[in-house]
Amino acid sequence: MFYYLFKYLDQLDVPGAGMFEYITFRAGLAVITSLIVSLIFGKRIINYLQRLQIGETVRDLGLEGQLQKKGTPTMGGLIIILSILVPTLLFAKLDNIYIILMIITTVWLGAIGFIDDYIKVFKKNKAGLAGKFKILGQISLGLIVGGTLYFSDSAVVRDRVEDITPEMGIENMANVSEVNGGETTDYVDHKSTRTTIPFLKNNELNYRWLVWFMDSPGIWTWIAFIVVVIIIIVGVSNGANLTDGLDGLATGNSAIIGATLLVLAYVSGNFIAADYLKIMYIPNVGELVVFMSAFVGATIGFLWYNSYPAQVFMGDTGSLTIGGIIAVFAILIRKELLIPILCGVFLMESLSVVLQVSWFKYTKKRFGTGRRIFLMSPLHHHYQKKGYPEAKIVTRFWIVSILLAVFTIVTLKMR
Repeated sequence: MFYYLFKYLDQLDVPGAGMFEYITFRAGLAVITSLIVSLIFGKRIINYLQRLQIGETVRDLGLEGQLQKKGTPTMGGLIIILSILVPTLLFAKLDNIYIILMIITTVWLGAIGFIDDYIKVFKKNKAGLAGKFKILGQISLGLIVGGTLYFSDSAVVRDRVEDITPEMGIENMANVSEVNGGETTDYVDHKSTRTTIPFLKNNELNYRWLVWFMDSPGIWTWIAFIVVVIIIIVGVSNGANLTDGLDGLATGNSAIIGATLLVLAYVSGNFIAADYLKIMYIPNVGELVVFMSAFVGATIGFLWYNSYPAQVFMGDTGSLTIGGIIAVFAILIRKELLIPILCGVFLMESLSVVLQVSWFKYTKKRFGTGRRIFLMSPLHHHYQKKGYPEAKIVTRFWIVSILLAVFTIVTLKMR
């Protein structure tokens, strides 16, 4: 909202009003505002949750320090959601298609997580919202995001005219000219199903390739694209949910992932940076830097209260939301295939559960007694069982996440 106000003031030649035209300036304000909201209002929300006696119910799994967490306020994800939405509404361009999709994602998954936590806390049903309804909600979001990206004329990429090939299946082209060093270069803004993938030629993959065997690939491409979008949203959202098992674990990892996505969004939405790095330039996607700045500020601010020993837990209200935000954001900047690297901690946590359950069922069927690969899953509980202090496990997972984040950025130049 402030963007439009100061844009109007700039037209009246009010000194300093033009600063709001700069994404970096508004991103800085978003970080500061999200930190203020999470730190100041976060404490009030925690006190309110305590008065309502919205505490975590702990099932005894034999983990050290586990029972000490009983009664700790949950549903703290409301702090994260509030700290993201307030700066976004204040400083972002609200008519930007990418910002609109991120706001929808935040509210949509926040509502699903809130309903889940509400059932657990107030209805005293530890199972919470039925899994099929969670998945249905995530699939619905995938349909919205995937359908919008595929069919909206506002979601385009820009390529040099001479780089356009028939294999790209380009539709709805709009010519654009850029002047660099006195030379004019012709570009085309067009719909595309290309995305970034490391180690391949030009670091790009076109979803049209997934349906190459069909008689009319162009007709089926949107189905393949939306299916991939749904799988990513469901996978990352639930991966973040599984990771949220130790104080500060999911929050800290999400802040690291968010900071990395912020960098990727900036270079993808900046014509000069994208041209220099030889990566896909996506017009108008740079506005997402403001949103992700708010996200990073919100997670860091929440970490103030969520770090060991936690004063509040995010609950599914927070974990489903931050996982969904990461997934959709990566999809919007066409870096979703980097998620297995960037979100490696989430992936390891999810795989540990899948492997544990699958192996247990297989061995029980074959030998009559179920066997385990890990002492306990998700993976962080395995290390707890081995006697590692909770704070050390969290810190080491953060270090792994930082290494994966650096490697993710490096892959942009690995062709």
